[in-house]
Amino acid sequence: MLAIERKNEILATLQKEQRVLVAELSQKYNVTEETIRRDLEKLEKEGFVKKTYGGAVLNNNTNVDLPLRIREKTNKKEKQIIAKLVAELVEEGETIMLDSSSTSLMAAKNLKQMKKLTVITNSVEVLIELSGNKGINVISTGGMLRDASLSLVGKTAERTLMNFNVDKAIISCKGVDLEKGITESNENEAEIKNVMRNCAKTTILAIDNSKFDNVSFIKVPDLKKNDILVTDKVLPDKWSQYFEDRSIQIITEN
Repeated sequence: MLAIERKNEILATLQKEQRVLVAELSQKYNVTEETIRRDLEKLEKEGFVKKTYGGAVLNNNTNVDLPLRIREKTNKKEKQIIAKLVAELVEEGETIMLDSSSTSLMAAKNLKQMKKLTVITNSVEVLIELSGNKGINVISTGGMLRDASLSLVGKTAERTLMNFNVDKAIISCKGVDLEKGITESNENEAEIKNVMRNCAKTTILAIDNSKFDNVSFIKVPDLKKNDILVTDKVLPDKWSQYFEDRSIQIITEN
């Protein structure tokens, strides 16, 4: 295994479990503990982790944005459930917007069987995923490339989005809190999501259960009446009441 592959796997484990131990990683990857320590030192310099005695913990600062390749591996089963539910909400002939989240990428995989659909996206990965599908008209926003998320952001992307009126905007976020509302880790990504929401008749917020009761760096406008929340598990009563009070539809697997 290449060093970069091992680092990515370690980061994916941290994203899921929040903590790793040097000794356990050394055995898992059949490398020396010193090699693992160097991996963790590099991840710490990149801002993703904080070293602790005998291991490391995930850096949960509000503005930390993990690479898309890592996010794709995190809560994958839950995101697959959500992606299927989201795809079922999209009808033939509609025009939709997809953000650059890993959940939107999975939703795109489920939309490939559509016979007539227009997709506007700032995600490089979604563009690639939907390429070659004759029934799907794909429009790129253009803009400045963000390496971490493989997304196109900035004023060019925002101006492109503003030219369109769509049926649905499908977005995700880093956290949802009862008091702080919807939040995102990066200002440019937050602005793209905001513009998408303003262009759409209906916004679909697609988030797995780990996003609830979390607060990230920057506020994204909250869902409005008749928008839709899609998640993988039945919500606790406090959250069900929160969305019911705001006339937001909740869709889960159960």
